[in-house]
Amino acid sequence: MKTITVMDPVTRIEGHMKVEIAIDTNGGQQQIVNAHCTGTLFRGFENLLNGRSPLDAPIITQRICGVCPISHGQAAVQALENVSNWLPPTNARLLRNLTLGANFLQSHILHFYLLAALDYVAGPAASPWATAWQTDMRPGLDSVAANLPAAIGARRQAHEMGAVFAGRMPSTNSYIPGGFTAIPTASDISRYKQHLAELTQFINKVYLPDVQQVGDVYSDYFKVGRGSGNLLAYGAFEMDDTNSSRLFSGGYAESGAENIQDSVNTNDITESVKYSWYADATGSLTPASGETRPEFPKEGAYSWLKAPRLKDKPYEAGPLARMWINGDYSRGISVMDRHVARALEAKKIAAAMGGWLDELNSGQNGFDENYEQFSGFGVALTEAPRGALGHWVEITQGKISHYQVITPTCWNASPRDNNDVGGPMETALIGTPIENPDEPVEALRVIHAYDPCLSCAVHILRPDKKPIVVHTGK
Repeated sequence: MKTITVMDPVTRIEGHMKVEIAIDTNGGQQQIVNAHCTGTLFRGFENLLNGRSPLDAPIITQRICGVCPISHGQAAVQALENVSNWLPPTNARLLRNLTLGANFLQSHILHFYLLAALDYVAGPAASPWATAWQTDMRPGLDSVAANLPAAIGARRQAHEMGAVFAGRMPSTNSYIPGGFTAIPTASDISRYKQHLAELTQFINKVYLPDVQQVGDVYSDYFKVGRGSGNLLAYGAFEMDDTNSSRLFSGGYAESGAENIQDSVNTNDITESVKYSWYADATGSLTPASGETRPEFPKEGAYSWLKAPRLKDKPYEAGPLARMWINGDYSRGISVMDRHVARALEAKKIAAAMGGWLDELNSGQNGFDENYEQFSGFGVALTEAPRGALGHWVEITQGKISHYQVITPTCWNASPRDNNDVGGPMETALIGTPIENPDEPVEALRVIHAYDPCLSCAVHILRPDKKPIVVHTGK
């Protein structure tokens, strides 16, 4: 007899999410046989941008998420610049990379120590940790728990490092079409370099060993949570002024295949809404023509996330996908592989940041005063800490007339599509062994390995009463 367990809300993630799992006995072992991932709040940022100045896009889209706003700022300015067929000057490219890199490092440290580690390590015997599930908590990881205070300090330091050039973190006004507002000084570069040296030490001497230790104790999780194995990355961190090389290249691999396709055609991306609370007429559209038209309630639907698909197939995004596509990691596709790849990626980014810092020209402006915003269509494909991020924009007579965003969590936590195929997270959950259906920590380990960010995916809840409407001037 199947047991239905509902985790609502899923805790230790960014945003609001519900996951329903069906547990049954298979081969004498209880395991997940079905799963539904639900984004429980409506997202409306695309509609909010319509009719606004293009300059509003980098500011407003950064409010999509407080953990990875810099990626949205990067995507927004790159989409606007793509309309004008323009590339930023050297200092702007480097300052953007350094600010984005700081955001990646703080997010990866946050994810492992504050969101995921407590699936494996018992927290302090005090509220709010005292009510934690105790199922399958294995000994031998006390040192990981002891490093939590240092991790909190390291994350703060990553924010402080990013703010050296960006002015403030987590969101910044420094990302503007045409470049970057900061003019780096020798003092700024020195302060950033000191922060980076200390963070690099933490990543290499604390973060990586802790992840490896968890992998040793929970080695069985290298065989749990594979999913379809399809991996997608857009690429990020431009290495030259012509945008011909990136630290992470884009591409995709089907079923973890070695023959990696080295480019993504955005015309191959569509969004299914069969099981999403959006109008059926908006389904199977490319982002260039997509609409955000909510329809709630809707028969059969169970999520506010759409279901993005590449060539009609679900694809996993994130550090594992990036490292796999770039040939930096190929051990496997699983819960623990996602953690190891994320930590190794932090090491790779930190090393690259030192090189970008050395390339900066002290006292040189990073903004091109000749930049002109044209009308037309633009697209930016980049990466957030959680994976592939795309912004699509159309400007008509100086105003935004169309905007669409597909976030990494929309790829990873998507519901079923037109072919009734589940998203990467739903598929990865199926087959996961469950010791205690009342405390399905094993399911949380699969979910948290993706580092879902539902703030990026969904946003506004309309209660069953007259909504409060706030009118803003334009």
